[in-house]
Amino acid sequence: MSLKDKIPSLLEALAGLPLSEMLAFIGQAFPGKVAFSTALGQEDQVITDAIFSEKLPVRIFSLDTGRLFQETYDLWARTEQKYNNKIEPYFPRTEDVEALVSKQGINGFYDAVENRKACCHTRKVLPLTRALQGVSVWVTGLRAGQSANRSNFSLLEWDEAFQVIKCNPIINWTFDEMLAYLKAHEVPYNTLHDQGYVSIGCAPCTRAILPGEEPRAGRWWWEQTQKECGLHANYFKK
Repeated sequence: MSLKDKIPSLLEALAGLPLSEMLAFIGQAFPGKVAFSTALGQEDQVITDAIFSEKLPVRIFSLDTGRLFQETYDLWARTEQKYNNKIEPYFPRTEDVEALVSKQGINGFYDAVENRKACCHTRKVLPLTRALQGVSVWVTGLRAGQSANRSNFSLLEWDEAFQVIKCNPIINWTFDEMLAYLKAHEVPYNTLHDQGYVSIGCAPCTRAILPGEEPRAGRWWWEQTQKECGLHANYFKK
């Protein structure tokens, strides 16, 4: 049976399970082949807490683009200290970044949508491709309430681009439920969230949102396009 064909039975098994039990089940069903990608956002910190606190068999890694906020690095360090565990770093390859900057300039992503997508591809998509080698289930911190695009996602997806099962264990959580978890479990979070930053990515490409704006409005705010970097834009429904 192919990975994709396993999705219906997995959905049945996971129905109604709380977060930790859901992740534990997946980890046991695919030993050594489950990985969680954290960008250290609030949603991601919920899942990191569950994995590290319960010592679940799920790898945690993060994509360091080289242009993150200092506050993000500070949170990375605080998280590793709190849980006495490490988050695996994946960086873009030096030669890829050098070629990108040589072609479009250090801040060329502001000049054209194509440039920005090329930057995201170099700094995020290519490292993610390496991080997912040998992985069967890719766990994410996606929530339906984050954007119109993500409202179409479900608990389990078949990701055609990376040829993995994508598991979105808190896809149906509300923003308030997420905040309540962080508070109840005393989970560290990015201090930028207290300054109006909801979705936090690279420093040059993220601003705080304005009253009434949707959560991802602060990402690539100069563009009038779908606010995705390429990691979650391409998927194939189960």
